[in-house]
Amino acid sequence: MASAPDEFGGHISTELRINERIRVPEVRLVGPNGETVGIVPTDQALKLAQEADLDLVEIAPMGKPPVCKLMDYGKFKYENAQKARESRRNQTNVIIKEMKLRPKIDQHDYETKKGHVVRFLKAGDKVKITIMFRGREQHRPELGFRLLQKLAEDVQELGFVESSPKQDGRNMIMVLGPHKKKAEAKAEVKAAKQEAAAERDAEKAAEHAERTATQPSTQRKQKRANEALDPDIDL
Repeated sequence: MASAPDEFGGHISTELRINERIRVPEVRLVGPNGETVGIVPTDQALKLAQEADLDLVEIAPMGKPPVCKLMDYGKFKYENAQKARESRRNQTNVIIKEMKLRPKIDQHDYETKKGHVVRFLKAGDKVKITIMFRGREQHRPELGFRLLQKLAEDVQELGFVESSPKQDGRNMIMVLGPHKKKAEAKAEVKAAKQEAAAERDAEKAAEHAERTATQPSTQRKQKRANEALDPDIDL
C-alpha cells in the first residue's frame, strides 16, 4: 500500500480506511484541530465522529494502535486534489537539447550552431554540447576544450556551464544551463506576444481613425460632383 508523509511525521496511505472500514479494536485518536485525544476504543471513536458530523479516517495504519483523525473526508480529498493540481501546474519539465560540433568547425557553421544554442537557452532548456573527434583529432582534446570555452563565453548572458567539459570516449561533453527557468521563459514569450498583439491593434485603430477622418471630405466631394451633373437632385 503506497503512502506519503503526513502532518504527524507518519505516513498517510493513498488508500485510506474510513469509518466502518476501520476494524481494529482501538485507535490513537486525533481531534479535528490536530489535538491528541488519546487511545480510545474504535466504537467510541466512531461515535465521536458521528456526533461531530465528521468521518473517522485512519491516517497512520502502521501505528500501534493505528492513528485515526476526525475530519471531513470529502473536504480532505478535495483539498488534496487541489494541491496535486497546483503542484503539477508549477512543476517544470527539464528538457535537455543536444548540439553536436566538430573541433575544426568553420565560422559560418559555428554561428549557426550557436544560434540554436541561444534559442534553446532563451526557451529555458538545458543544452548538451558534444564535440565529436575523428581520427587524429582524438589526440588533440585541447581543440574541443577551447571550442567549448568559446561557446560558453559567447552565450554567458543566457546560460552557465552546469557540467564542465569532460572526455567521453571519442567525444567531449559540456552541459549549459539557462539562467531563466522554463516558466519564466514561457512567461516572457507570452508577454512579448501580447505586446506585439497590442501594437497591431493600435495600428489598426490608427488606420481606422484616419479613414474615418477622411471619409466626410470624400463624401462632400462626391455630393458636389453629383450636384454638378444634375442640379435638381435633392441630396
